[in-house]
Amino acid sequence: MTALQAHKEIDTRGLNCPLPILKAKKALADMSSGEVLKVLATDTGSLRDFQAFARQTGNELVQQDTVGAEFVHYLRRR
Repeated sequence: MTALQAHKEIDTRGLNCPLPILKAKKALADMSSGEVLKVLATDTGSLRDFQAFARQTGNELVQQDTVGAEFVHYLRRR
């Protein structure tokens, strides 16, 4: 597991679907193309949710890590 360099990080720990996705969508809207967003989450469904979000929006899901009870998602802005 190697940590990517993120341009922005959001903490959605303690929030359940769809809030982590909505917060990520809002954060990505304020970012430039090619920049990386790091999302911290505790919702187990976030693994599958971010995969679907990336497919639907065209943003690249670069990496997903599980660290204990937390999930870390890296998305590259399209």
